[in-house]
Amino acid sequence: MSRHTGDELRQQRLDKAHQWRQAGINPYPYRYQRTHSTAELQKQYESLEAGAEVAEKVRVAGRVMARRVFGKLAFFTIQDEQGSIQFYLEKQRIQDHMGEGAFERLKNGTDAGDILGAEGTIKRTEKGELSVYVTTYELLTKSLLPLPDKWHGLTDVEKRYRQRYVDLIVNPEVRDIFRKRAQLIQLTRRYLDERGFLEMETPVLQPEAGGADARPFITHHNALEIDLYLRIATELHLKRLVVGGFERVYELGRIFRNEGVSTRHNPEFTSIELYQAYADYTNMMQLTEDLITTVTQELLGSLRITYQGQEINLSPPWQRVTMGDLVREKTGWDFGEFRELADLSSAQKAAQACGLQNAQEYDSVGRLLNALFEEFCEASLVQPTFVLDFPVEISPLAKKHRTQPGLVERFELYIAGRELANSFSELTDPIDQRERLEQQAARKAAGDAEAQGVDEDFLTALEYGLPPTGGMGLGIDRWVMLVTDAASIREVIPFPLLKPEHS
Repeated sequence: MSRHTGDELRQQRLDKAHQWRQAGINPYPYRYQRTHSTAELQKQYESLEAGAEVAEKVRVAGRVMARRVFGKLAFFTIQDEQGSIQFYLEKQRIQDHMGEGAFERLKNGTDAGDILGAEGTIKRTEKGELSVYVTTYELLTKSLLPLPDKWHGLTDVEKRYRQRYVDLIVNPEVRDIFRKRAQLIQLTRRYLDERGFLEMETPVLQPEAGGADARPFITHHNALEIDLYLRIATELHLKRLVVGGFERVYELGRIFRNEGVSTRHNPEFTSIELYQAYADYTNMMQLTEDLITTVTQELLGSLRITYQGQEINLSPPWQRVTMGDLVREKTGWDFGEFRELADLSSAQKAAQACGLQNAQEYDSVGRLLNALFEEFCEASLVQPTFVLDFPVEISPLAKKHRTQPGLVERFELYIAGRELANSFSELTDPIDQRERLEQQAARKAAGDAEAQGVDEDFLTALEYGLPPTGGMGLGIDRWVMLVTDAASIREVIPFPLLKPEHS
């Protein structure tokens, strides 16, 4: 539809709104009292036979999705949040209850996209369509813009994201995604609340961005005359709460990272982080597995799902394998051997021989291990897999492994080839933590935009004493992608960040 045509259609609808006002009717009234949703009526009268009518009066409201007008008879398809139903509109019946001209106003003054309320009885037509046999109606909102004729398909993806409100109107399956998202979040909160976790709130604006390796967004506070960062994680403040005596805490909220946009990444996303005193990463593995299986089972009624054509079985127990073992199995490169040799050059050459591009750029054996894992192992982890024991160089907030030098007690959960959760036996030694953060700060000073700085107040909190603690972070958006079979993260975020159309 051209812009010129769109302007003409909008003007026609403005003229119709004016005609309603001239007839003494406000095309934007204040309220409408309904007795039923469309889904309630469809369920209540699912056994009503064709041609039968029930005398009960009902009041229903929704958006007109389709209009069929045949002289003195009209059929409107009405959609509300839960479903749809037909309005059976007969000229004589309406005029008997509303007066002369009421049917003509309805026929000539409404369009697809308008929101209508109607009262009537329930009737199933001879063709089997459950209908509200209308006695009176009320225009509740006059729509000024027409619904699109064609909305599905790749050519309209960008427009669907920009005008999500239209996407939701015309694509019921999109509404189902966001309904499942809301239910998943609700069930997750309930799971943790029932196990003694308290939901806390931590600052979005922070003087020092920490808790993850990520480039932050920077803003400025005028009154205080200081630069602040939008949080890249909730970790450091939740750990402060554990220091203060709360033994089980979590926060489910928005995180902001100044990174690229892809099918897996949006600069603004939702995660949950939780911390449990007197626990470690083995406890977090059990909790993570139980949380995801419990919520998914309740949400979908099954632990067997299909994601992008791949059959995935979420039934526990899930596979547990170390990062080193995965890399050795896929490439033959042995972290333990190169760690003991302490020969970075040999490790780089071996990694290059395995096919790792730019292996010379990695400045430690641990970083080579992680690079090989990401390049050759990650995508193959389709079934739920806990990948254990990460290099210390990329895990500045995790405790060193109690038996494996050069590693930390950390896991990441992979499903469908992507990371879903991340967990540590949290580092509680303030001296070790300071050294690790100072190493990160040195990388930051050298130009690493994702490296953390030194959060002195967090280190002060650790010096008061953080009990042994297990922590876990889980990406809500990626979990929703999994349970709704969404290929892109933009499909499961109601309003994803997009570049302005005319920038």
